[in-house]
This record gives sequence, structure tokens and C-alpha cells, in this order.
Amino acid sequence: MIRNYFKIAWRNLIRNRVFSAINIVGLAIGLATCLLISLFVLNELSYDRFHAKANRIVRVVFRGTVQGGIMNEAHVMPAVARTLKADYPEVEEATRLRVGGTPRYLVGEKLFNEERMAFVDSNFFRVFSFPLLQGDPKTALTQPNTVVLTKPTAQKLFGREDIVGKMIQVKGVDKPMTVTGVMEEIPTNAHFHFDVFTSMASLPEGQSTSWMTSEFFTYLVLPKNYNYKQLEAKLPQVVEKYMGPEIEKAFKMNYKLFRQKGNDLGLFLQPLTDIHLHSDSAYQIEPTGNIQYVYLFGAVAVFVLLIASINFMNLSTAGASKRAKEVGIRKVMGSIRLELAGQFLIESILLTAISLVVALALVYLTLPVFNSLSGKALTFSFVDAPWLLPGLLLFGLFVGVLAGSYPAFFLASFKPVAVLKGRFSAGKTGIGLRSGLVVFQFFIAILLMVGTTVVYQQLDYIQKKNLGFDKDQVLVFDTWALGPKEDVFRDLLLQDPRVVNVSQSGYIPAGPSNNNNFIVYGDNNSTQLIKTLRYDIDYTYISTLGMKIVAGRNFSKEFGTDSTGIILNETAARLFGWNGKALGHTVTRQDREGISSTYRVVGVVKDFHFRSLHEKITPLVMVLAKTNGTMIVKVKTREVAGLLVSVKKQWDAFKLDQPFSYSFLDERFMQTYEAEQKIGKILGIFSGLTIFVACLGLLGLAIFTAEQRTKEIGVRKVLGASIGSIVGLLSREFVKLVLIALVLASPVAWYAMNKWLQAFEYKIAVEWWMFVLAGFLAIAVALLTIGFQSIKAALMNPVKSLRAE
Repeated sequence: MIRNYFKIAWRNLIRNRVFSAINIVGLAIGLATCLLISLFVLNELSYDRFHAKANRIVRVVFRGTVQGGIMNEAHVMPAVARTLKADYPEVEEATRLRVGGTPRYLVGEKLFNEERMAFVDSNFFRVFSFPLLQGDPKTALTQPNTVVLTKPTAQKLFGREDIVGKMIQVKGVDKPMTVTGVMEEIPTNAHFHFDVFTSMASLPEGQSTSWMTSEFFTYLVLPKNYNYKQLEAKLPQVVEKYMGPEIEKAFKMNYKLFRQKGNDLGLFLQPLTDIHLHSDSAYQIEPTGNIQYVYLFGAVAVFVLLIASINFMNLSTAGASKRAKEVGIRKVMGSIRLELAGQFLIESILLTAISLVVALALVYLTLPVFNSLSGKALTFSFVDAPWLLPGLLLFGLFVGVLAGSYPAFFLASFKPVAVLKGRFSAGKTGIGLRSGLVVFQFFIAILLMVGTTVVYQQLDYIQKKNLGFDKDQVLVFDTWALGPKEDVFRDLLLQDPRVVNVSQSGYIPAGPSNNNNFIVYGDNNSTQLIKTLRYDIDYTYISTLGMKIVAGRNFSKEFGTDSTGIILNETAARLFGWNGKALGHTVTRQDREGISSTYRVVGVVKDFHFRSLHEKITPLVMVLAKTNGTMIVKVKTREVAGLLVSVKKQWDAFKLDQPFSYSFLDERFMQTYEAEQKIGKILGIFSGLTIFVACLGLLGLAIFTAEQRTKEIGVRKVLGASIGSIVGLLSREFVKLVLIALVLASPVAWYAMNKWLQAFEYKIAVEWWMFVLAGFLAIAVALLTIGFQSIKAALMNPVKSLRAE
């Protein structure tokens, strides 16, 4: 009997090819989209959870407020780890990580670049679960000048993995380092990735007892089931006990008075598993994710799948009435209710199964494209995720049963005499249900259209906003390999007529940059501390970047006293209370040893955005101090390609072991908004898919409606109705449903997108035309979808329509 059910089900699918194809394609796209997004969401939620002690590890972060700025940093002082381990018995382990950059390594005569290095404490492998393939994790990094390499790095440097005891040399460092271990490559779902781990005992700063320097990422292991908030509540007394004396020494102000002035400094704890999605701290080891985007994508996945499932059920219920006579005949021939129900359920499950197969094929085909858009390296494997196959089968069964329940249990209950006499009607309930489902579909589609429009408008605003500096036709050269020859290279650049100006500074207002906090006070009033950012610049920095001096002057070689001069931005001048009258005032800074340095204000630069548009412009000071290693080069328009060829030849003439590298300032600026760009692209694609799936359902309903009203259309044509009036008759109801969806979706979209824009200090406004555009597009797409079918029905020969009468 089951075989007969499947045979009849297959024949029925073939007979109703259009409805079957619409159902299969729509549901397959919904399933594929849901699977792709689920892979993304599960990957984001899995960060750092592979560590055996993941639920017990916390990171110590530093937060504080000093007039003029907020400090929220992911790294802390070198002494924090050993202090907390010594003072609090609940701290079972405390380990540190210090980013070491990408030094060059010598193995024999070969030079290697791009390997990322970190300095770590000897107990690092007792805290984090990174298995060592060779070496002892307990002793691998106890001695100075010892390193552990990842497996790919070991193969790259030595060509094999059994390398314990081998030596590598860091370019520019006298003592070689001994390889004491080889570890597995760090999983992609970790919040940091390095190729070389070097003993912290090799780093002099690692032994510092200072509470006024930073840059050490510090992790603690706490007892099982311990609430980290209990330890966090004790940390203010740590700050007062250890940092307080150094603050008093540096600023001639005791810690209590420092707090009374409205300043605050503190250590806080952050669970390891929260770092990737819930951390808003600056100076992260790597860019983090955003839990809001996880929620957004999760919602999109649910929406697309809901729309596809709604289409499936809508078309199943709409087409069920066509089979009313079949049910009547089957009942007359002796079929019982359960047999009829089983037949309809088998058909629905078969259709769902075919959709699942098509969806899996779509996932395999589109996963590389999705990885490229999202910046991920996701894989789809039933081996890696054994729960996936049973989950898909259960879902297919659920959708199949749900969609088939209407014809299975509703139609099967009708009396055959009434059905065969043609007195069957789906009733107002069925029509109302289908209308409600169409409204819901376009409600979701309009939400996504408005969201996509807002995201793209915000990105366009970011690109076009006046930043206060010129980011176009500006190149950034990495020149640290030149060493003392850097000035020679600069002079060669200036001789090229295509070069407008050159500045030597590592302080770049876009992308990766040098950073230096500067806590200062004005006019010898040491009780009024202000936190600023300091830029070390040369004489040509401001002119190279096209910044504007609004008061005073730029640094100049004509003034020998400019070594103790300072330029403020407008925000700093306002915060000092010197609006329009900053020139001649003094700014004093004291280091942690209590030694003061005083600068005289020689100029005020117009505020410019040196951080992302997510943040307000904060106080900034500029001092005269050339920094080697980076050159900012302003070039003439349309001559960049030829210039780069010439510059590379000049670079190669120095015969350096470092390749020539450069970047464009405008590209560095847009990299700051890489997450938003990815979101915009992915949201746009999924919005299009959502609309497409919704239109598939609309097309199916239009076909069904036209078939149901074939005789009515024939009668209207006989009575003189025009083609236009018939098309309007068939389209009017669907357009009304889209308009209802627009009215319902608009306030929700307005609220959601205003919430998203709150992450930006500088942003667009959500305007009325965005909703009009979304509504117009939704109506236009709906009309295009149903228009062809409506015209086809209107052009049908009324003789054929009425022949059955």
C-alpha cells in the first residue's frame, strides 16, 4: 500500500508540474538560506568554546573615565596577572599574552615573513587547550628565548614537523631562539591567532611592576561554578592599593582627590566566551563580531524559511479544493479517512524531501560565495555535524506533515455526495488564512528592503562625509625596513613631479595606526586632568592630509621653539575652556615618574575624524616628533599606477630583504566599516531571495485564482468587460494585501533601523522615502508576478471557459 501511495503521489506531482515546481524551488531556497545562515550563526556562537576550561576563563579589561575621554581597553598592566594570583586564592591560574607583531625569521640563510608572534607566560598551555604535537606543554616556555610553533609554521620554516631543539633567529635580535614545541594550528573560531609563541621571559617589559603601562592581555582561571562577579567586586580595592600611589606620583594628586574630580579607573572581568560577540573594548587582538548581527541573520533565516513554508502550505491548501472530487470518488470506491489522509501526507512529505535534496545541492554550490561575502571559512559536512542529517529529516517531516494536514484531515472529512454534486467550497476561512499569510510574507520582505536601504545609505554617507582630512589619492608606505635610509627614500619621492607631499608619521587617521594616550592639564592647573590622544607629527603632516588650521599656525622650521609647541584640535580647545583663545596657553603632561613636560599652544586644527564614525570626536593634541617606519604620500590624480612602478624600482635599488608594500588611505578608511559592508551585501542578497520566494507563492496563488475564476472571467468578457478591467480585477486583491503589509511593516522597520543606527555617532536619518521606495518595489514586483498570469487569463477565449456549462 505504501508503494502505491508513493506511486500516486509521484504521478500527482508530475500532473501538477507548475505548482510542484513552485513549491520545490521556494522551499529549497528557504531551506538553503536557513542552512547557510545557521552555519554562520553557529560559528559565531562557538568562538573559544573548544577550550576545556572555557566556562572558567575570564579576561581582565581596563575601563576608566578622565575628563575628555573614556578608556575601554582590552589589555591591562603587566603586574595585574601576578598581583591577582597572589592576592586572591580563587584565581587558580593567571596568564598573559603580549602581541609581538610579525618579525622576520632567519632559518639558516632563508628569511621568512608574515608569521604572527605573541609573547606568552609559561602556564599559557595550562589555561588554553592548544594540544602540543611535540614538546612538553608544562615546560616548553619556562626559559627565555624559547618558542612553540604551529604545525603549518614548522612545515613552512623547516619543511617538517619534528623540529624540537632546532634554532631560529629573529632578524635584528642577537640571541637565537630554541624551538621547544609544535602545536596544532589554532582553530578559526578563536579570538586570537598566532603562528609563533615566544616565552614571556624573553621580554623585559614582561617583568615590569608598573601600573601605568599596558598592552598585556590577561586571563584568569576561576573555580568551577564560581560567579566571576564576586571577584570583580573586589577589584576596585586592587586599583586603589596598587595604581593609586603611581597616580599620586605622576599627577601630584592622591587617588581619593583624583576620584572626587570625576575621574575613575577600574579593572573588570569578561568571560572568555563573551569576547567575540559581546566585547566593545578598544585594542582587541583581532576584530570581533557583533551579537546584533547574529540576531539579525538569525531573524533573516527564520523569516526566509517561514515565507518558504508559508508558500508551501498556502499552495497546498489552495490546490486542495481541486482534488475535492478525487476525494469523493475515492470514498465512493471504499477508501477510509485514514487512507486518504495518508495519501495526502505522503505527497506532501515527498515534495518536502525533493526540496531538501535541492536545498543541500544549493548549499554546496553557494557556500564558497557565502564564505567570500562573510569572510568566513565555513564547511558543510554531516561528519563534522552529526546532528545535521537527523535535524534536516525531522524538519522535512514536520513541514511535510504540517503542509499536508489540511488536505489530509479536512478534505478527507467531507461527505462524497456533497463533493460530487459540486457543493464543496473552501469557505471564507481558507481565503482569509491565505490572505493573512501573503500579508505576512510581504511584511517580512518590506522589512528587509527598508533595512537594506538604510544600511546602504549609511555606508554611502560614510564614504561621502567630510572627514576633516583628505583621504583620496593618499598612499601609505611601510618603510621601517629602510632604517637610516628612510630620509633618502623620502627625498627621492619628493623629486618625483607626481608626488605632492610626503609626511613621516605612523599616526594615521584611518585603519591601523599608532596610538598614544596623553593625560594632561592646562595652565599648570594639575587638578583639572584631561585625557587626550597624542599624535606625533612632522612639519608636513597637516598639509599632506589637507587638514585646516583654524587658529595660529602649523609647525615650522622657522621657529626653533616648536619642539615644545603643541597643536590642539577644536574639541581639546573647548574642553580646556579656551574657545577661540587657545594660542599661548600651556599644556603639561607628567609621566609615571613624576617628570613634567610643558608645551605651548601654537595652533588649533579643525576637528577631523581620526576614529570611526561610530565614535564622537575626542580631544587630540599634536606634538612635533617624526616617527620612522611609515610614510604618508599625497599624489596627483590619475598618475598613481605609474608612480607605484617607479617607487618599487627605487625600493628594490636599496636591496632590502623586505618586499615593497603600500596601501591607499581611502581603502584603510573603508576597512573600518568592513563589517557593515558585509552586512549590507548579505542583507541585500537575502532580501532579494525573500522577495523572490514570496513572489513564487504569489504566482502560485495567482494561477490558482485565475483557474478558480475561469468561468467568471468568461462571463465578464461575454458581457463586454475589457482586458484591462479583468487584469485589474485579478490584481486588485493582491495589491491590497501588499499595501496592508507596508502599513504594518513601516513602524517596525523604523524602530529596528533607528536602533541599528544608534551604534553610529554620525549617521543618517530614517526618512519617509525609504518606506515609499520599499512599498513601490513590493507592489511593482507583485504586479509583475501576477500580471502575466492575469493577462493570460483575460486573453483566454470565453467559449472555452464556458463550454462546460
